[in-house]
Amino acid sequence: RVLCWLTSVIQGRWSSELLWVSACEYLKLPQQSEAIVIYTGWERHALVGSDIRLSCSFFSWRWTSEDVTFSWSYRPDGARDSISIFHYTGGAPYVDNKGPFRDRLEFVGNPARRDGSILLKNLDYGDNGTFTCDAKNPPDIVGRASSVRLLVFEKVPIQAGVITGAIIGAVLGLLVLIVVIYYLMRFLVARRVFNLSVSKHGRKGKGKEGSQQRQVPALSIGDPSKLKAAASEKKKQESRKDKK
Repeated sequence: RVLCWLTSVIQGRWSSELLWVSACEYLKLPQQSEAIVIYTGWERHALVGSDIRLSCSFFSWRWTSEDVTFSWSYRPDGARDSISIFHYTGGAPYVDNKGPFRDRLEFVGNPARRDGSILLKNLDYGDNGTFTCDAKNPPDIVGRASSVRLLVFEKVPIQAGVITGAIIGAVLGLLVLIVVIYYLMRFLVARRVFNLSVSKHGRKGKGKEGSQQRQVPALSIGDPSKLKAAASEKKKQESRKDKK
């Protein structure tokens, strides 16, 4: 910005100085702080009387600062405003001594590893609501807080993901079974066709052998030379009888 102002002065264009300054506003260097990204779960289910850990972590391009802070707030179902229930700063955790979790909240995170998780104990139906975590890692202080919804049940319902997974598994199992049956039927049909073809060829071979055996006597009977020999032999026998 200073360079732009000097340029306008040197050129003597005082009337256009404002335009130069306005244009140079877009050439500012990036700020020292960068955005911080905070992560929590989307929805958690728990049983009455049980404990649950609500996780909170963040991503920052900078090293973890000694001045890192975590803040948790709680908004009950049906309420408009949120109340502060926990704050971590200066290396020490602070639980709100007037909130609904003053005797049931414990800090179980590790700030050095960018973990600001808390543990809620002895849950009740009245604990249903939205929990919001905010984190700062100076100079990275710009970021959107992340929220997780807690639902307390007497019996934890089956989650939609479990039902979807079971349906997908059943469908895949049915498809595998159909494929196995298909290939098994193909194998049985091919085996049946093979056995029929083998038996058919065997019958043809036996028929040819029988016809050949039946043709041999017929040929021997119809042979003229053999007939002549038999006739001459018969005449010799008759002549011998006459001599006697």
